[in-house]
Amino acid sequence: MDHFDSMRLLVRVVERQSFSAAASHLGIPRSSATTAIKQLEQRLGIRLLQRTTRHVTPTLEGEIYYRRCKAILAEVEDAEAALTGSEVRGLLRIEVHGPMARNFILPQLPAFLERHPALSLHIGEGDRFVDIVREGFDCVIRAGEIADSDMIVRRLGLAREATFASPAYLERHGVPRTFDDLHGHEMIGFASSRTGQVLPLEFTVEGELRTLVLPSRISVTNSETYADLTRLGFGLMQAPRYRYAEDLAAGTLVEVLPENPPSPTPISVLYPRSRQLSPRVRVFIDWVVEIVAPKL
Repeated sequence: MDHFDSMRLLVRVVERQSFSAAASHLGIPRSSATTAIKQLEQRLGIRLLQRTTRHVTPTLEGEIYYRRCKAILAEVEDAEAALTGSEVRGLLRIEVHGPMARNFILPQLPAFLERHPALSLHIGEGDRFVDIVREGFDCVIRAGEIADSDMIVRRLGLAREATFASPAYLERHGVPRTFDDLHGHEMIGFASSRTGQVLPLEFTVEGELRTLVLPSRISVTNSETYADLTRLGFGLMQAPRYRYAEDLAAGTLVEVLPENPPSPTPISVLYPRSRQLSPRVRVFIDWVVEIVAPKL
């Protein structure tokens, strides 16, 4: 294993806090990873990592060396990209909520990969907040306000939100024409993944945001189930409008109180502050900015 490979391995071990995870990420046996780090420590004459039964963490010297390795590897990647006609190569690991992947990323993905034939992509999907560095992701795309993040946050746009109901539900309960008409209506509860509490509905009324919690017989934590229950007539829901354009066109869902929409939801891409952007991450983020805004 040459110097650059050893540096890449050390970076992965520090970020994943695990020899096994780093070895798996790089496609090498764990024993080879352990041996390579030992050889690196012997060559440098310092201990780079503290090993416990649960985690691997850098020593003070290891942290300094890790940060220098990150910067050097990014410079090497930039230099190689410049010499090869700016061809971007390597594995890009992103994390994105499933509906956003299907609405934004997947339809445009063939053109993106055709533009960058040496690039491969790993897409993780989930509602949870991931540890970008420890779990080995290059960047994540998230909806909602990002509070107290140590990541760099680049705003992609604001997604228009709407209130939806099925035709069958409106036939039974009537169509509300004003905010005050919501008395007697029901909603499907959507529970926050952070607090477990059902989120209130939001409506903009005369320039002010008002919230309301209606009775709900069913509460959920999954957005697909949320939409399915709405189509079945169990109550009102609020969600990004772009996700249900086909339902609106087909008549399976109806927008309720369009003049009183919820507040829009920020869509952002996040990446580590300490990590110099590699060419593959840079071209991906630029592409995401290009494709997301027109759909919001």
